Amino acid sequence: MEMNFGNIKVVAFDADDTLWVNETYFREAEEEFAGMLEGFETKNKIDQELFKMEMKNLDIYGYGVKGFMLSMMESALDLSNNRVSQATLAKILHLGKEMIRRPVELLDGVEEVLQELQGRYRLIVLTKGDLLDQERKLEQSGLSDYFHHVEVLSDKKEKNYAALLAHLNIDVSEFLMIGNSLKSDVLPIVNLGARAVHVPFHTTWQHEMADPPKDLNGYATMNSLRDVLKYL
Repeated sequence: MEMNFGNIKVVAFDADDTLWVNETYFREAEEEFAGMLEGFETKNKIDQELFKMEMKNLDIYGYGVKGFMLSMMESALDLSNNRVSQATLAKILHLGKEMIRRPVELLDGVEEVLQELQGRYRLIVLTKGDLLDQERKLEQSGLSDYFHHVEVLSDKKEKNYAALLAHLNIDVSEFLMIGNSLKSDVLPIVNLGARAVHVPFHTTWQHEMADPPKDLNGYATMNSLRDVLKYL
């Protein structure tokens, strides 16, 4: 779909799986977690129960590795009827800490795109998750100097975006959001009257999955972040 980006002044980027790799590490951790509990349940059951626990705890812990780690520990206790060993619980803690310590791996084309857009647009980061972890990743990424503003939201719903755009005095007609999640980065933005670009990542968390709308204007799907430069 052709879109007119002529009056865009502010370009916002999601962080995880848009600027750098993230979801891949969660899938790898889930595999390790299932291996730790294979004596209690099947892998499919462990995966299902862990996801249910994450959804149950989302309002308490929010998004990010720390909430994921706590949900793994609670799931391990439930799935084992409290018979899981202290050594296994320690391994789960270690697994979560290792996720937090993972080096930041930029996605292909990220810095090239930011270099091209810097100075022509007001660039911001709009992400969600654990504040400390996201600040750490941004610092380690080496991308901080490209952005005018960084915001870590508790969630990415219409009300969150609307409040932030109002706070930053950004006109929705001049705003473009770029991200990998239809559910979080595209649909709420388009519903507000702004525009969005969907750049899918090869791995998507179950909670972030959404069917592409058939009759919704205001967004375009692109194969690569570099494709954005054809329009901006």
